[in-house]
Amino acid sequence: MRALIVVPTFNERENLATLVRMLLEHPDYTVLVVDDGSPDGTGDLADRIAGESGGRVRCLHRSGVRGLGLAYVAGFTEAVRSGCDVVCQMDADLSHDPLELQGLIDMARSHDLVIGSRYVVAVEMPRWPMYRRLLSRFANAYTRRLAGLTQRDCTSGFRCWRREALERIDLTAIASRGYAFQVEMLVAAARAGMSIAEVPTSFRNRARGVSKMSAAVVAESALMPWRPSLRRAAPSTGD
Repeated sequence: MRALIVVPTFNERENLATLVRMLLEHPDYTVLVVDDGSPDGTGDLADRIAGESGGRVRCLHRSGVRGLGLAYVAGFTEAVRSGCDVVCQMDADLSHDPLELQGLIDMARSHDLVIGSRYVVAVEMPRWPMYRRLLSRFANAYTRRLAGLTQRDCTSGFRCWRREALERIDLTAIASRGYAFQVEMLVAAARAGMSIAEVPTSFRNRARGVSKMSAAVVAESALMPWRPSLRRAAPSTGD
């Protein structure tokens, strides 16, 4: 299956080349970098990588209001026009293992959305401080209860969508700017009656660069499930 991997970036110059090199080792992968005007030159690096990739890497440069959710909306909008079979999403900081991506893609042959999950089984999360582990588990339990979701890892940013399924979501209606985007998209998929599976994946804390987590991001993620339009999501099929 032809996979387009959407990678949003903001100040990821130290990690991007390594990630793209690993992804391009698979002949059926192409990459769309969505850079949010990184002041560290990530966008310039992405352009150079794209120029040497033989058309397998493209860079979309965003301006204006920054945010992970806004970057993904822009990237997904481009992706659904690409003619690929599946659209994948992953972080640029190497916390998601590119070698595990094929497992998500294989599962997408029979599901609309596949989530790389940290919680369907015990997975490796080296160097994650205890407060991050507790915050993540609480956020998922909190989100499942308020939004009516059944998936174990509602906040994972490691996902694979069938392109036809992603086309069924009105991306213009997505309101979240930060990490809450992951939950809002999952709610939209559940309400659309999509078949949703989770596969176990590892997760590693970033080794280089600075985390984008902030008080504002945490606040948006906490408030998002309370939006009336996102509550009582239809249960989805989990595997």
